[in-house]
Amino acid sequence: MSTHPIGSSLDWSLVSALRAQASEQLSQAVAADKGRLNKVAQEELGRTIVLDLIETTVADRVNAGMTTLPGAEQDALARAVFDSLFRLGRLQPLVDDDRIENIIITGHDNVVLELTDGSQIDGPPVADSDEELVDFLVFLASRSEVNARGFSEAQPRLHLRLDGGSRLAAAAWVTPRPSVVIRRHRLMEVTLEDLVTRQMLTPVAASFLRAAVRSRKSIVVSGSQGAGKTTLVRALCAEIDPLEAIGTFETEYELHLHELRDRHRIVHPWEARPGSGERGPDGRAAGEFTLDEALVDSFRFNLSRQIVGEVRGKEIWAMIKAMESGTGSISTTHASDAVAAIRKLVTCAMEAGPHVTHDLATSKLAATVDLIVHLDLRTYQQEGRSIRQRRVAEVIALDPGERETGYAATHVFAPTADGTAVPAVLPDSYRSLATYGFDLGTYLQQEVRS
Repeated sequence: MSTHPIGSSLDWSLVSALRAQASEQLSQAVAADKGRLNKVAQEELGRTIVLDLIETTVADRVNAGMTTLPGAEQDALARAVFDSLFRLGRLQPLVDDDRIENIIITGHDNVVLELTDGSQIDGPPVADSDEELVDFLVFLASRSEVNARGFSEAQPRLHLRLDGGSRLAAAAWVTPRPSVVIRRHRLMEVTLEDLVTRQMLTPVAASFLRAAVRSRKSIVVSGSQGAGKTTLVRALCAEIDPLEAIGTFETEYELHLHELRDRHRIVHPWEARPGSGERGPDGRAAGEFTLDEALVDSFRFNLSRQIVGEVRGKEIWAMIKAMESGTGSISTTHASDAVAAIRKLVTCAMEAGPHVTHDLATSKLAATVDLIVHLDLRTYQQEGRSIRQRRVAEVIALDPGERETGYAATHVFAPTADGTAVPAVLPDSYRSLATYGFDLGTYLQQEVRS
C-alpha cells in the first residue's frame, strides 16, 4: 500500500513556488555543467536542491514566528516538489497508490478513482485549474526521451506510456474540459490460474485456453474498454515456451513482455510512432511509424508468434499474412460480443485498400483465426458502492463455412445469465487439445449438464 492517502492535502501553491525555484536552480546547474549531467545525476541534484529549499522554508517560518512544519509534512512537501519536477506532479500519489487501478479525469477538479476491488470513489483535484492541467500534459508529452509526442490545438489528443507501465490518454480543445484517463496495469506476471482465483474464468475454461495456446491456435481477445483484455493476453502468453521468439506490436507499450525476462527470453517489441509536423503528399506525418509497417518488418525477425496489443485498422491484414505463414498469434480488439468482433475485424481488414473486399476479408479471417475469446464487463451497486466485474463470457471457434456469412462460428463456451462462460458445443477437432492439458472429461460432464 502506498504511503500517500487518497485525497491527502498539501499547500499546492507552496509546492508550485518551490518547484519554480528548484527548476531555476537545476537549469543553472545543468547549463554550468554544459549538459553533461545524465538523467539520474539530474534527479539526484534536484533532490538535494529540493531538500535545501525545504530546510530554508522551515527556517523562514520559524524566524517569522510561525509554527514549524512537522517532519511528516516536510517529507510530503519534498516528495511533491520532486514529483512536480521529475514525475507526474499531483498525479503521482494516485499512480503510486496500490489501491487505485484507473484514474478518470474530466476537468482538474472532477476526478474519479477506480479501485482494484472494482469500486469507484471521488479523487482529489489534480491541478488548480483546467489551464494548469493542460499545461502539465503538454510538458509531459514533450519530455519523453524515447517517444516524445505533441499535444496542442493542432494535435488535441494524446496517448502516452508512463514510467512503470501505466498508459495515459488525454483530449483537450475538442472537449468542454480536459479529459484524461490513466490506466494502471497491476497484473504484470499473471497466469490463467491467477485469473481463475479472481473468478475471471472457470478452471475448465482455463484448461481449454492453456491447451489452445500450447497447440498454437490463433486467438483474438475481444471486449469493451477496461474489460481486462491486456491482462488476459499476458496470462495467455505465460503459456508460451520461454524460448519462443515473440514479437509484440502496440501503439503504446502495455504488455511489457520484453521486461519479463524470466518468462520470455526472446521478445522483439515494436511501438507505433505518430510522427510530428506537417503531413507529406502521402498524408503521413514526418517520422510516423505504423503497426502495419511494424508487422511487415517483423517477417524478417524469424518470429514464432506475433502479439498485437489492439487491432484498430488495416494492420489486421498484415496480421492475417503473419497467421498464414505461422500459427499461435494473439491479438485484441474492441467489440460488444464475440460475433461482433468478427464483423469488426472484417471492417478493419477492408481498410487495407479496395483490393480487400468483404468476401475476401471474411474468408481470410475464417481461415486464419481459430478462436475468439470475449470478455464481459459489468458494473453494479453493492452496499452503496459501484463494483466492476470482469469475466470471460464467450469462446467461439471460427471456421470457413456458411455461404451467407462466409464463416461458421461455434460457441465452445457460452455465457450464463451472470456472464460466466460455461461449456456449450465442442467441435470434434478440438478434442485433441486434451493432449495439451485440456480437461476434456470435466468439459463433457458440464456440457451434458448444461
